[in-house]
Amino acid sequence: MPPSVPSPPRRVARILRTSLFAQVACALVLGIVVGRLWPDTATTFQPLGDGFVRLIKTVISPLVFCVVVVGIAKAGNLKAFGRIGLKALIWFEIASTAALLIGLIAANVFAPGSGMNVDPSKLDASAVDDKTAGGALPSTTEFILNALPQSAVGAFAENSLLQVLVLACLTGAALLHLGRTKVPAILPAIEQVQEIIFAIVGFVMKLAPLAVFGAMVHLVGEYGLGVMKTYGKLIILCYAVAAVFLVLLGVALKLVTGLSLWKFVRYSRAELLLALGTASSETVMPRMMQKLRQAGARDDAVGLVLPTGYSFNLDGASIYLSIGTLFIAQAVGVDLSLSQQITVILVLMLTSKGMAGIPGSAFLALSATASSLGAIPAGAVALLLGVDRIMDSMRVVTNLLGNCVAVFAVSRWEGALDMDRAKKMLDGEIAFVEEDVEEDVEQDGSKPKTDVPAQTARADAPGKGEESAGTAEEPAEAKATASLAKGSAGGAS
Repeated sequence: MPPSVPSPPRRVARILRTSLFAQVACALVLGIVVGRLWPDTATTFQPLGDGFVRLIKTVISPLVFCVVVVGIAKAGNLKAFGRIGLKALIWFEIASTAALLIGLIAANVFAPGSGMNVDPSKLDASAVDDKTAGGALPSTTEFILNALPQSAVGAFAENSLLQVLVLACLTGAALLHLGRTKVPAILPAIEQVQEIIFAIVGFVMKLAPLAVFGAMVHLVGEYGLGVMKTYGKLIILCYAVAAVFLVLLGVALKLVTGLSLWKFVRYSRAELLLALGTASSETVMPRMMQKLRQAGARDDAVGLVLPTGYSFNLDGASIYLSIGTLFIAQAVGVDLSLSQQITVILVLMLTSKGMAGIPGSAFLALSATASSLGAIPAGAVALLLGVDRIMDSMRVVTNLLGNCVAVFAVSRWEGALDMDRAKKMLDGEIAFVEEDVEEDVEQDGSKPKTDVPAQTARADAPGKGEESAGTAEEPAEAKATASLAKGSAGGAS
């Protein structure tokens, strides 16, 4: 007897119930509609997004610590870990510099601020101070010192990823030095904590649609769609340049690894849409770590490259800063010479590295750039106050994809990438062990191909392959992911 085909309403209802991508997409559209029709409700729904971000931030530091420690311990080679870090920094510098140059060229060609004839003396410079909360970007020396923890508790309490990475590297090195015979219970305990954290992430992700809804209502209600008229040329240019940069990034990924960026976008579409809706890449870091590990990247590469990229590889922010600097100059009628534009690049190469986690960091970087040039009034930075929040989505998605590409590229460079698994995962031949399993069933009308023997053995716990792949909503998702980590670390090393 042929299986019965569910009716369209039931099919749609099941997709909405099981697909994170569908839930977030609906919440995104609904948030725009509510924000447009009832703008007075903007502040009412804002806590939904803020609360979700807080919940995710509580697990980021312990998650990064666990993944890095386990990755170092299982790789069994601290020198290899050091090479990964060095290669990651080289990649970050090349990518972010390319983003700055592309943004600068585009701003020169299209001149988004020309013809505005703004009088900087009439701008409210104090508004920039309110936005930045009176803060300042750290100097190079301060940035390096701030990366070193003063206390183990403080690093986690302040959610300082670089400090947590330093602690994790020291802990992993100590485990390698002592060996499992002296401390046999430590590594299994850290792995179990990692499983608990991934389970918590699974619980929190159930609230993602509410977060996107609240964030979009606040964005549209607070800033309105009218800002598109005033800054339309600047907004279109920034998003267009980001799209061009991502195309070039996809070409680089193809040349280095043979993988398709478009397939990765499709593979991680739910996380990208969530980052777009909440304007925060931190909200999807735990899920992205899961997806990159299941796509064949080794634990130590994922654990080091992705979190470090959040501080060193801000490609989207680099595009915005370079275009924004020239936009301000053009708006107030200042013609920057070639030498001054080169100074812009050099200053932004430094200031963009200390931006992560600082309120109003983009305005601090722009102010520092304007001050170094001496030709742009510092108060002119206030021109971008009205459009900054609209640019968040562009910056977040570009930053996130840039860091994910870096993970694949550096992993391939270091030999820490299972190419066969990566291609099969991105092609959909192996299902991601999470909500996406059910999503693939709904969209394709057939079961995802999780029965490839070699891959199944690595993706699921021994003897539990069918259970892990078939229970997409099971809270204990971490078990499958942790088992995958064991397989991928062992196979790739």
